[in-house]
Amino acid sequence: MPLVNDTAAAEKTPDYLDSIRKRVEGCVRCRLHEARKKVVFGEGNPSARLVFVGEGPGKEEDESGRPFVGEAGELLTRIIENGMCIKRGDVYICNAVKCRPPKNRIPERDEIEACRPYLREQLDIIKPEIICALGQTAGKALFGDGFKVGRDRGKWLAFRGVPVMATYHPAYLLRNPRDKGLVWEDIKLVMARLGLTGGKV
Repeated sequence: MPLVNDTAAAEKTPDYLDSIRKRVEGCVRCRLHEARKKVVFGEGNPSARLVFVGEGPGKEEDESGRPFVGEAGELLTRIIENGMCIKRGDVYICNAVKCRPPKNRIPERDEIEACRPYLREQLDIIKPEIICALGQTAGKALFGDGFKVGRDRGKWLAFRGVPVMATYHPAYLLRNPRDKGLVWEDIKLVMARLGLTGGKV
């Protein structure tokens, strides 16, 4: 089954996303803009049926302007390509916040709130069939402070009518490899809904 939305509106999607990107590049809504090297807006297929939402850029992402290019990004790529048996470029990947927090700390509440309108616009334009929220910060960006990844992962939630599967962030798995199986169970639920058979992580 194709992993892109085949609609006439999809042709306009890259232009719409680019207009948001330009606004984000000039954003000064929170303190994170003060030290950023590059805005990390997002990348992938703008007509993707599946969007991964992460936490925020790290050092490598801040330098490259691309999401998930560090060690955690390598793990996410393996999950997508070896586990789901699709190409990374078939999905869309973005973060809850678009600028790197100092020393890779967890984004603060006001920083998440400052970026939330951009994330919502991205998702509204892409119109994915499924969102996969990677970690606590991504879940809070979508659902607010009441979200708890340990409690809410592994079950279907909904964001503005779009099914959401929350799971642990790849960076968490690097520190806690024992939970790799839990993430794989969550990913299999996503694959089943998308009609994918997949392989092994």
